[in-house]
Amino acid sequence: MRNTALKSLMILALIAPVSACAHKLKSTQASNNDVNVVKTKNVTKARVKPGGASIGVNGFLWRATLDTLNFMPTLAADPFGGTFITDWHSSNEKPDERFKIQVFILDTRLRADGIAVQVFRQTRNGAEWVDASVDPDTSLQIENAILTRARQLRIATLESNK
Repeated sequence: MRNTALKSLMILALIAPVSACAHKLKSTQASNNDVNVVKTKNVTKARVKPGGASIGVNGFLWRATLDTLNFMPTLAADPFGGTFITDWHSSNEKPDERFKIQVFILDTRLRADGIAVQVFRQTRNGAEWVDASVDPDTSLQIENAILTRARQLRIATLESNK
């Protein structure tokens, strides 16, 4: 089970550079003090300054989620409700397997239990996509990556305020 989770996370890490190059959209921006809302084709993304007070969730967790999952196409992002959902994404190395991730930020404080991640996986069976199992450890590893990034952002903010 642990090997499957590790493989899944490694796949996600390997496909990040590829999809970052391939996923460019024209955008228009409207901003306030803490949140920049970026409207692209049928997707609205929010870019939040860490520690921002105008969103409903912890700004560090929100920014860390955007940073950690930036290689996947965004389906929906709600910084006020704390919901971030990616669209299906597959790598060039494994085109018959795709992933979708949902992140829920549950608190305004930077806490380990303030985030929940769900990972969905599908495999191609002929012309159809079929749901496949995901090691539960994969969600935990993504949560830990987001928490690590959130801590880095918080430390950087504290150091810049000295």
